[in-house]
Amino acid sequence: MRQAFIGVGTMGSLMAGCLLDAGVDLAVYDIRREAAEPLLQRGAQWADGAESAVDGCGIVWTSLPGPTQVESVLLGNEGGVLSAMAEGATLVDTTTNDPDVARRVSTACAERGLTMLDAPVSGRPPTMTMMVGGQRDVFEGVRNSLDAVAAQVFYVGPAGAGCVAKLATQYMGYTNLIAAIEGMLIARMGGVDPAVLAEIVPVSAGASRAFNAIPNSILNRNFEAGGTLDIVAKDVALACALAERLGAPAGTGSIADARYKQAQAEGWGDEGYPIVARVLEALAGVELRPR
Repeated sequence: MRQAFIGVGTMGSLMAGCLLDAGVDLAVYDIRREAAEPLLQRGAQWADGAESAVDGCGIVWTSLPGPTQVESVLLGNEGGVLSAMAEGATLVDTTTNDPDVARRVSTACAERGLTMLDAPVSGRPPTMTMMVGGQRDVFEGVRNSLDAVAAQVFYVGPAGAGCVAKLATQYMGYTNLIAAIEGMLIARMGGVDPAVLAEIVPVSAGASRAFNAIPNSILNRNFEAGGTLDIVAKDVALACALAERLGAPAGTGSIADARYKQAQAEGWGDEGYPIVARVLEALAGVELRPR
């Protein structure tokens, strides 16, 4: 079955590559053709536009920057990509998206005789995790393709549920990072070498995956990471907005949201997200450098 992948940037290219590894006949499109070149060299076919990419495809994948782009690309003024998809095809949107937008797209798909799964991902191959919302029978029908992309695939509920699960995990991870940086600053200001504390935390109550950014990116001052500050700030803001709509407590997230936005205001949006540490260091008047 021919498939299409629209949006082959950092994450999209990894997922599209997994599909090629599985032998999928794959058409690809991105607003930057150069982003697709490594995939084209591996056998993917280039499409001149998003609508032409989906022609005759049974499964259409999308990996887009956020809710605005999802609505623009998939719905558009003239129906967008959905209007070009073959009846009976399935859309798998891997964007970290607003659940309400995912539900609107799902409804639009149903009106056109299409099906849709919201399937945001976490991590990278070969250990990528996928959280899927949509109809259970649709999920089971394309399960082989989902398994080709992610090592762990979880069905979490109806349309929008995949996005809810992803935003909840993003909320946990990136608010945790802010708390971890604050803890490190407390220790630093109290006279403890940050390098020593960085060895203690992984074998103590403070251990977490989010903490790894501190010894790997902050103490060595390179602030490198798998995602940019802009991406993380977008996800935290979406999670906080969801919490507000649901009436869920999100005090910790509101503080983290403000810190990430402050870092963006400093012009660091394209830097690795651990650069948010510089905002907290400025408040503390010290830097997290090993002695």
